[in-house]
Amino acid sequence: MEFWQSIYEHFNPVALDLGFVKVHWYGIMYVLALISALWFAKWINRNDKIGVPENIIDNYFIWVEIGVILGARLGFVLFYDPSHYYISHPLSIFSPFDENGNFIGIRGMSYHGAVIGALIATILYGMKNEKYLYKLLDISALGIPVGYVFGRIGNFLNQELVGNVTTVPWGIYVDGVLRHPSQLYEAFLEGIVIAIILYLIRNKKPFDGSLIALYGILYGLMRFIVEFYRMPDVQLGIVCCGMSMGQIMSFSMIGLFVILYFVLQKFSQKV
Repeated sequence: MEFWQSIYEHFNPVALDLGFVKVHWYGIMYVLALISALWFAKWINRNDKIGVPENIIDNYFIWVEIGVILGARLGFVLFYDPSHYYISHPLSIFSPFDENGNFIGIRGMSYHGAVIGALIATILYGMKNEKYLYKLLDISALGIPVGYVFGRIGNFLNQELVGNVTTVPWGIYVDGVLRHPSQLYEAFLEGIVIAIILYLIRNKKPFDGSLIALYGILYGLMRFIVEFYRMPDVQLGIVCCGMSMGQIMSFSMIGLFVILYFVLQKFSQKV
């Protein structure tokens, strides 16, 4: 366990240094997340004979990915930037350069914001493709948690979003302090566990589109639990009623997707 606890001392988050640009493991994991989510969605579509044309799935995923990126970034700016720096410097929101012109990449993403962005993209896409919309939502619900696993592993390899201080033997030393590997907890609970649950109940869904609502509820629940082991955002700390911003957003997400469940139930049956 000693090697495991000190793994960050033996691991470089940069996978490849080309001099003019550095390729981080996080970036590689992000690409794997996208590929695996899309692959699994297509596999489910073929295996379960859902009947959605693959080009429709490809187009939908492009729309959703754009929504995810925009939503994740804007969500961070709105929910996790108490200094309001980006509000007064809007051109910096999507700029990969700092004020000195140095390339630093785009830092700061909110998964809850990504969910909102994905929902908006889905609504816009569904206006022109209502025929397959609800089946696409089910397919996405099955693919998202598969890709999510790689995303959280990327956070772990990038040595970010660390956990609270702990004494458990599987803890990881971060700057000399033993902490929960909360990123891996998230990969397991919010990724693997949810993926298994949705996969097992996919053929018993009450109506087309219901799996995405169930995904949102399950994610909100799992994330709320994991937040007890994850260090609150440094710039925010505990926000209200003993809860972190992640827990507040997760609690809100559960409520939103409960409402979405009944909305989808009403409209799905009309298609």
